Amino acid sequence: MNLAIRGISANLGVKADNTFSKDQHPDLKADFIMANPPFNQKDWRAADELTDDPRWDGYEAPPTGNANYGWILHMVSKLSENGTACFILANGALSGEGQEKAIRKKMIENHLVEAILVLPMRMFYTTDISVTLWVLNKNKKARTVQRGDITRNYRDRENEVLFLDLRKWGETFEKKYIQFSDQHRADITNTFHTWQETRAAQEYQNIPEYCYSASIEEVREKDYSLVPSKYIEFINRDENIDFDEKMAALQQEFGELLKEEATSRAGLLNVFKELGYEIKL
Repeated sequence: MNLAIRGISANLGVKADNTFSKDQHPDLKADFIMANPPFNQKDWRAADELTDDPRWDGYEAPPTGNANYGWILHMVSKLSENGTACFILANGALSGEGQEKAIRKKMIENHLVEAILVLPMRMFYTTDISVTLWVLNKNKKARTVQRGDITRNYRDRENEVLFLDLRKWGETFEKKYIQFSDQHRADITNTFHTWQETRAAQEYQNIPEYCYSASIEEVREKDYSLVPSKYIEFINRDENIDFDEKMAALQQEFGELLKEEATSRAGLLNVFKELGYEIKL
């Protein structure tokens, strides 16, 4: 429907069908995949359906009660040897147990997970929850890639995952939604590309409450959870507060407020008295 609305032609398969449950592109290998699959799709297959689908080769079959990892493996199966996939999912996919954890563990050990970015709330019209942007990459080895006028000197990142927490980023639009400004996007992409490339040794650094480059050993220690808050450092702003200094400041602030209230109250009582409607307290 999105393609039709925008007048974009594409190969949608040999027949009108659900390509998720009946793969219409079994031989497709893509260099780039971008997707926004349904979140937490329930009962997407029966217990005896798609159990040995070739898209799950090397992994467990995704659980029947939630299609998140079905979508992930569907995309992984379509990646070329140098392919990259970017997609958004509900945050629960970062730490699911059972079959989801088994699949996630295998993906991490297969060096597929490149970056996890947790996004702000209220970025979408259809949901106000915070969601996650996943970046998967089939080739995280050191190499040089030329695309147009841009040369990327990638370093070996096979045993690393980049985490970014963007929940406090963004600006308001249409009064109740959040979007990234041009500068926000430039800063985020610069962090990502700097981390990917050989210049990372000089230019990239972990920043509290923003980004962290985790080793695969750290991910193993966290039991293969991909929740960014387990890795990114957060600052305890209450830790170094001087209690006496804080209370003295509050004492002065509330004292001024009470004085202003008393003055306002006296003025209001005087106005009613002059009008002949004195208020008796």
